[in-house]
Amino acid sequence: MYLCTRNMSPQEYIQLKAFARQDGALLSLLWIGGFACYILGLANPTMGMLALLLIVASPFFAASRLRHFRDYAREGIITFRRGYAYTVLTFFYGGLLLAVAMFVYFNFIDQGYLLGKLTDAMNSAEGKTVIQAYGMGDQMEEGLRELADMRPIDYALNMLTINITTGFLLGLPIAAFMQRKTANVKH
Repeated sequence: MYLCTRNMSPQEYIQLKAFARQDGALLSLLWIGGFACYILGLANPTMGMLALLLIVASPFFAASRLRHFRDYAREGIITFRRGYAYTVLTFFYGGLLLAVAMFVYFNFIDQGYLLGKLTDAMNSAEGKTVIQAYGMGDQMEEGLRELADMRPIDYALNMLTINITTGFLLGLPIAAFMQRKTANVKH
């Protein structure tokens, strides 16, 4: 991250972090909504599809927030490195808030619901047929045991790691697409 921010003044760095925190909070709302839809989708397929849509919308949402930052805070000009730093920080802050929400959910609300639904799906006639067709019975049983052994903090930290890594990866194309060397925005 240092390489992305070394040519910024302290005020520019403060501005970048402030916008990334705000937009990370907005991104976390999208992710928390997607997580809630995923949990609800275990019993309602429509909600599961909505969860998938919200997750797929994440990079487009992050790109639109970077464009907003570029056009209104940076007067239409942003370098690749600054855009990359902004995107990575946005995913980091969003990931932190999602991790907190997941910790709260798994610690206080879930009470075994997720594991129960996954076990039910695996033990259904359709689930058994698919598992047998792919020869994955032992792997599925082991996966369920591992899920049962996970603590709420484990779920939260795993998701935080995934979101930070995703920010580093998706930050590259997002920053490349949104960079501008000259202003061409009309306010």
